[in-house]
Amino acid sequence: MNHVIIVGGGASGLMAAIMAARKKNKVTILEHKEKPGKKILATGNGKCNYTNLIQEPDCYRGKDAFFALKVINQFDVEKTLDFFLDLGVYPKIKNGYVYPNSEQAASVAEALLIEAKLLKINIHCDVHVEKIKKNADGFLIHTTKGKYTGDKVILAAGGCASPSHGSDGSGFTLAKLLGHTIIKPLPALVQLKSGEKYFKTLAGVRVEGTIKLFGNHTILAEEKGEVLLAAYGVSGIPVMQVSRFAANALEKKQTVELVIDFLPQFKLSELLELLRSRVDRNKEKTIEQVFIGLLNNKLAYVCMNQTGIKPEQPCNEVKQKQLQAIAKQLKEWRIPINDTNTFEQAQVSAGGVAVAEINQDTMESKIVRGLYFAGEIMDVDGTCGGYNLQWAWSSGAVAGMQV
Repeated sequence: MNHVIIVGGGASGLMAAIMAARKKNKVTILEHKEKPGKKILATGNGKCNYTNLIQEPDCYRGKDAFFALKVINQFDVEKTLDFFLDLGVYPKIKNGYVYPNSEQAASVAEALLIEAKLLKINIHCDVHVEKIKKNADGFLIHTTKGKYTGDKVILAAGGCASPSHGSDGSGFTLAKLLGHTIIKPLPALVQLKSGEKYFKTLAGVRVEGTIKLFGNHTILAEEKGEVLLAAYGVSGIPVMQVSRFAANALEKKQTVELVIDFLPQFKLSELLELLRSRVDRNKEKTIEQVFIGLLNNKLAYVCMNQTGIKPEQPCNEVKQKQLQAIAKQLKEWRIPINDTNTFEQAQVSAGGVAVAEINQDTMESKIVRGLYFAGEIMDVDGTCGGYNLQWAWSSGAVAGMQV
């Protein structure tokens, strides 16, 4: 029987602990927050979208995007659903997104913790790991509350996103001291910031649209869905999906621009014809009034200002060139991006331990024998929709079953 030390009591750490304990190992979790599983409670707006039935390579990002699927195939969605069902978590499926039927993230966290207790897993909280040393007998772990010895170690300390829930980047330091390469962590699944003053006017506006992200005038990514406009810039799921590419481009000092089509249901020529028709039928109205019922009034007002057209201009004075300018602005609204929001607001971090240094079949380090990895600490980040938790479950399960 091995003594397995797991650094980090989040999703991947708890999964790894359960799987290791089921193999009759002695298992100790060292968690530096006051209780384990805190980040789980915040997922899916408190409902915990804990996996997704659709699993494709582009759902995961990193230097080696296929690494994640190779690991996930060993403990896939079906096994994940069976695992949680065995713990009492009945799934509710919405368009492939999987939630607990209770729609409470606490259900997932509590089910894991109950199983950990039944398996007699030791969970030590408020313990910060300062250093891990490999020796002939195994590992010596130095912490703020003394020393621990173990035969095997699983690093599941998370990334940098949401440090208030425990992911403060300290795991990267531990991995680096053990000889591993760290791909610089950057915020991902995060909002994008712009210096444009008109966002104060647009704050709170939600619009279905399509977005394209450019770095040095080269397209990096595109998405569609509901875009949320805020005082600092842009948010919403499609923005979050492309944010890791924006963060990377900004890190490289590239010129980053987001182009939004606020009326994707129309071709440019169709929109121009629609605007001409509305203007022709409403000669007595102002150009701003023509947009009532077609576009959010705040967005219409800012659009007028951006194209140099006075909102109060009578329709009978509107020129074709002005309509062309309006149509182009709404179809290709260009927003300079100067930053992302911080790790505090990010749902996950891109970057981490280089996966080329990890055995994809076992999650064991290729550098330090007996050292394993699980979860966000590695250079793998998923898109929105339960993918980051599936990565946590799969990588944690594989590591736990191999120790």
